Parts: sequence; structure tokens; C-alpha cells
Amino acid sequence: MSLSDVFNLRRTLAFRLVLWYSAIFTISTFCLFLVLYAQIVSVIDHRTDESLLEEFDELSRMLSIKGVDDLKTLLTLEAESEGTEEVFFRVFNPDGTELFSTDMTSWSTLISEPAPTFLEEQNFQFETSPVPDRQHDVRILRGVMQGNTIMEIGVSTKGNDLFLEKLRHIFGTLFAIFVVLAFLIGWFMARRALSGLEDVTRTAQHIASGAFEKRVPDKARGAEIEQLTSTFNTMLDRIHLLLKGMRDLTDAMAHDLRSPLTRIRGVAEMTLTTESSLDDYKAMAANTIEESDRLLEMINTMMDISAVEYGIDKVEREDIDLTTVIEDACGLFAPVAENKDISIQYSMPPSTIISGDRARIQRLVANLLDNALKYTPSGGRVVVRLLEAASELQVIFTDNGIGVSEEDLPHIFERFYRCDHSRTEPGTGLGLSLAKAIAHFHGGDITVTSTLQQGSTFTIHLPRSSA
Repeated sequence: MSLSDVFNLRRTLAFRLVLWYSAIFTISTFCLFLVLYAQIVSVIDHRTDESLLEEFDELSRMLSIKGVDDLKTLLTLEAESEGTEEVFFRVFNPDGTELFSTDMTSWSTLISEPAPTFLEEQNFQFETSPVPDRQHDVRILRGVMQGNTIMEIGVSTKGNDLFLEKLRHIFGTLFAIFVVLAFLIGWFMARRALSGLEDVTRTAQHIASGAFEKRVPDKARGAEIEQLTSTFNTMLDRIHLLLKGMRDLTDAMAHDLRSPLTRIRGVAEMTLTTESSLDDYKAMAANTIEESDRLLEMINTMMDISAVEYGIDKVEREDIDLTTVIEDACGLFAPVAENKDISIQYSMPPSTIISGDRARIQRLVANLLDNALKYTPSGGRVVVRLLEAASELQVIFTDNGIGVSEEDLPHIFERFYRCDHSRTEPGTGLGLSLAKAIAHFHGGDITVTSTLQQGSTFTIHLPRSSA
């Protein structure tokens, strides 16, 4: 591993998490060892004191039964048995003068100490004293025996010190092992926890290189990573849909723009290559304006559909009286219906409020009403009804026009799709696509039933909240 790799590793989130895991674990383990060590030291000291007390009680009973001489003999034998450098015994009169002691050669520095004194309410006391020129301290018990005789028992702490030293060595070794294990386990856990992020990163890199079909594998990694994976894949699906929509839009526009542009160019070329009069040039200009208007209408409608479908525009929702919108649309198209001798009939509640984009709701109603009038022959009728269901509103447009065949019915909401029998009517084939997009934008839908040469029924379904 190069120096740059090490530096980059230090900057990773996994490395920082491992450091935090290791630091917390190390501090916790160290504190645990300290508490455990303190408890062990306390237990050892307690047991040492209990052992000294037991021996003191036994020697007290010995003094009361056999006297001082036998006690002296017993103490001398016991000191020699355990080692005069490990234990000593001293006996004092109540005035502090020493009656006798075991071999004090190893404890010469303690002989010069003043005689022990006691508070009246005390029968014994413990003391830990350092011994000059010796590595280990001495634990001393002083107690009052029969006849106010004072006994002093001293025991070297060498055994306890060696045990605690060994214990510290074991703790140190275990501590080092635990720290290393904590780092390794922390690294494993961090890498495992962040494996989902690595999958997201790899997928993003593949997509950046052009593999738009790639998705993050869906694995069980924990709720947070699974939610990130799901959200990321949903975003990719959305982006893929946007790209597909843009591609379809580009292909469709390229195809449908070709015909009006070809007509404009043909008329202009014919006018320029023939001996044309001023009227011919005026006709060419009028034709160019007419075709340009159709192109602009087509482009603007396509932009509106894209804006609605993909949420490009920021929309301010407001409360809308759907009844008023429908009545206004019927009034607006009344002259068109009158020219074609078509009757418009409508029935609806007095007032129906929804929340949405007013301009788009108006255009939704207008497109479907215009579509019904366009394909209804003279003498026909168009009926508009507004029904209130439990969870939605239904705006129903029924006509007795030319209808739609079963083959064409699944495709009528596709962009630029026009049935064979509808090509005689002017239009771009985008009105129903835009209406469908607006309905979806408001959380609704459009359904259609139709019978050829008998008529069609388009139904707008809008949730009451229009969320």
C-alpha cells in the first residue's frame, strides 16, 4: 500500500468509524480493568486482614491456656517455618516494653519504631508500612491480648505483590489483544455497515459511464441502508423515465415537425421557382404563418405535457370550484357547438371545491370538451356531468360522435397518435395526452369507453384532495 493510499484511507468514513469504535471500546475496557483490578486488590487485602485476625485470635487463646513461655516457643517455630524474612511476631507489656520477639534481622529498620499505642475503644488495628531497603511493604496487625498484653504480627506483602504483578501483566496482555480485536472487528463492522454505500457509489459510477440500466442490489443491510437503496433506485427509475420521455419526445417531434416543415419548404420553393404573382407570395406567407402556428402549438403543448409529467414547473395550489370551471368551459365552447348544430347539456352540484392548479384544471376540462365537440357530427349532443363519489369526483363527457375502434382505444392517450377516421380533423394528437398528464398531476386519471360510430364517454377521476 502506497503512502497516498494510506492517506486516502485515513480520510474514509469507515476508518473514522473504526477509530471511534476502537477508542470507545479501549476506554471502556480500560475502565473495566481498573474496576476489576481495584476489586481484586480489595479482596486480597481483606483476606490478608482476615487471616491475621484469625491467627491473632488463635494466639490469644494459646496465651490464655498455656502462658507466655509456650506462646514464645510457638511463635518462634512458626516464624522459622514461614520464614523470618516473610513474617515476624512481637509481644509488648502494657507500658510498651517488649517482652519478646521472633528473629527481627530482616526487619531491623522496624525495631527502632516507638512502641505501639492504642485508643481505649480499640482492641486491634491494621497498618501497612514500607520497609526501607526492601521491595515489598509489610502488613501489620496490633492487638490487645489477655492481661493487656500487646501482640504485633507482621506479614510481608511479597506474595500479594507478585500475584498483583502477574495479574497486571495478564491484564496488559489481554488489553492489547482486546484493542487489536476491537480495531479488526470495528473495521469489519464498519465495512459491512457501509457496504450499501459502496454499492450505491459503484452504481453511480456505472451510470456516469453510460450504463443507465444499472441498479443498486437489494440486500438486507439494515433499515437505513435499505431505505437509501430503495430511494436511489427509485431516483434512477425516475431519471430513466425522464430520459426515455425526452428521447420519445425528440423522436416524435422530429417525425411530426418534418411534415409541416416540408410543406412550408415546398410552398416556398414552388413560389420562388415559378413566375408567381404578388398574390402567390401573399398566399405563401399566409401558408407559412399557418404552418408556423401549428408548429408553435405543437411545441408549446409538448412542453406543457413534459412540465406536467415531470414536475418541472413550480405550482401554487388553490381551492377551485370545479362546478364553475365546467360551466365556464361550456359557455366558452357554446359558439363552437352552435356553429356545428351540437347541443351541450350539463348537470352538476351547485358547488364542488377541490385543491389544484386552476389553469391546468381549466385546460383539462377544455381539452376533453373540445375533443367531444370535434368528433361529434352536426345535430349531435355532448353531455357533461359532475358526480360526487365517496373518495373522488367524476367529470363525465358523453357524446354520440364517431367513436373509437377497439384497436385504437388503448393508444388514444399516446402522443401524436391519431385514429384513421380522425385525421380529417385538424389537430396535433396531443390534446388527450396533455389531459391525461394533468389528471395524473392532480392524483387522478382519465378512463374512456367507446363504440365506433355510436359515441364515446371520457371520465375524469379526481380525488377530493387532488394531492
